[in-house]
Amino acid sequence: MKPTAGGYRVAVIGASSLLGKELLNVLQERKFPVSRLVTFEDDEDEQGLPIVDLTERFQAIVADEDVHEAELDFAFFAASASARRPEFLERLLKAEDGEQPAHQHRCVLVDLDGHVSGAECRVPFLDRPGRGLDGRRHIAPSPRVIVAPHPVTIVISSLLLPLAELVPLKGAVAQAFMPASEIGPRAIEELQRQTVNLLSFQKTPQAVFGAQIAFNLLPRIGRATRGSLQHLEDRLRRQLRQYLGDRAPLPALRLLQAPVFYSVALSLYVETSHPVAAEKLRQVLAGERVQVRRSAEQAPSQVEVTGSSSILLDAISVDGGHPAGVWIWAAVDSLRLAAENAVEIAESLIKGSDGVTG
Repeated sequence: MKPTAGGYRVAVIGASSLLGKELLNVLQERKFPVSRLVTFEDDEDEQGLPIVDLTERFQAIVADEDVHEAELDFAFFAASASARRPEFLERLLKAEDGEQPAHQHRCVLVDLDGHVSGAECRVPFLDRPGRGLDGRRHIAPSPRVIVAPHPVTIVISSLLLPLAELVPLKGAVAQAFMPASEIGPRAIEELQRQTVNLLSFQKTPQAVFGAQIAFNLLPRIGRATRGSLQHLEDRLRRQLRQYLGDRAPLPALRLLQAPVFYSVALSLYVETSHPVAAEKLRQVLAGERVQVRRSAEQAPSQVEVTGSSSILLDAISVDGGHPAGVWIWAAVDSLRLAAENAVEIAESLIKGSDGVTG
């Protein structure tokens, strides 16, 4: 893929969402070669109309609904479920589905929010050749739509894949504790108001969560609609099934709504075919993105990881009643990890490290 003069033409759909803002920050920090940037709001009050990002590093352009995908190199989809899709995105998806000639569309869509079903999932730091984790995974040579998996999918995969390379796995169970930021700014505001009101003995607002979440833990919120924990669980299972394939067993998965503002915590139980020393497991799991604490160190938390893309693990512990069972506690800034993975996908296409040519 070759850039236009000065860099690549990039669109961010959902630029005003929490994920979209983090994506813009990562594009800046990693000095992604952007020549023009088109941003689309993720605000229902703005009706999804495009905005101009006025950051100094980017030469932003004013776009309207007639912007064409042929004018873009990359489009990052970070919008919420309720956001209206730009027309160029609908055309791009039709081309991917075979309804339009694909050769007319050079733009690559990187989907961060699970709107596209069936597209290939990629995690560059796990897919990179030489890691020993990609030998049984086929990577399409020239995709037009790529899914940047949810951070929970990335964390679980980054743990199960190296363990499966070390020893056969009999099964795994994962519980993820989700933050208010997963829902959006309205959820963060409601959690804050609930906390303040409870401490002052006032009635708590429940428009977003449908229940008290402050100082509480919920297995589900609202109805099983798009954006709910149940819907997200289904999406993550599909991503894990596709990404793990036959390289590691599909874990049982449960999401819980936690009373925290940002970042995800994950409790993973893995049963191996035979007992393995905790120190050996620590050596296998520690890597480029994963840091493992020792028992003498403080356990990682959702508060600590905010602002970092590292996956922090507590000391690996063997289950007292099952010698072949181990417990892993992980914490990660979900917004940061999602944004960095999406930008790394685009960077890998530019570098041609996975065989893609423009």
